[in-house]
Amino acid sequence: MEEQKINKEEEHRIVKAFKEKNWNEIKSTDSWVIFKVMSEFVEGFEKLAKIGPCVSIFGSARTRDDHKYYKMAHDIAAKLVRHGYGVITGGGPGIMEAGNRGANSEGGRSVGLNIHLPFEQFNNIYIDRDKLINFDYFFVRKVMFVRYSQGFIVMPGGFGTLDEFFEALTLIQTKKIGAFPIVLVGKKFWGGLANWIQDTLLQAENNISEEDLDLFHIVDNEEDAVKVIDDFYSKYLLSPNF
Repeated sequence: MEEQKINKEEEHRIVKAFKEKNWNEIKSTDSWVIFKVMSEFVEGFEKLAKIGPCVSIFGSARTRDDHKYYKMAHDIAAKLVRHGYGVITGGGPGIMEAGNRGANSEGGRSVGLNIHLPFEQFNNIYIDRDKLINFDYFFVRKVMFVRYSQGFIVMPGGFGTLDEFFEALTLIQTKKIGAFPIVLVGKKFWGGLANWIQDTLLQAENNISEEDLDLFHIVDNEEDAVKVIDDFYSKYLLSPNF
């Protein structure tokens, strides 16, 4: 019964996309969307403009709190705070909760960029009250991630995590944002993807450059993850209070 309901809802959305609309319908619908998008940008800019240097932690919403990756994300966030950074997550459960929880445990800045979804996503309780923002649009949320992060920790996750990883990677590769460090945590999890990028994208198809392989790092523990961030900024004689 539930599956039938979901299928009907999905069918309705698909059919609706092909329905012809008159000019008044188009104008009123699009105008509302424009104002909603603008409001999300304004709220994001206002709340995040003064948070200081932060590192985003990406990862699955489905990771349980007894999983090793949850503990690793928690400890990475705690270490980042002790090293002077704040932490930004997607604001939900799983790895996101672990990141906010680790930052909160050390009294650091704990930012949550939550997305409204029909399943899975709800904000966790470890986000600073004045640093929780709820979004309806993924693209606005991703702008906030890349605009206000000075580094990216990517824990194991699903499609959303891959989307966030490749978004940051693409913007750095195309020099739309600074060459901030991207750290993939979990060699076993990320190894196959890294091999495919090298063997297929680079060597077989020549779709990327050799130097693009240096845009991300793969580590296996909390210490090395934070070290990549620290080493990057030490090259520029910068500390987290820059």
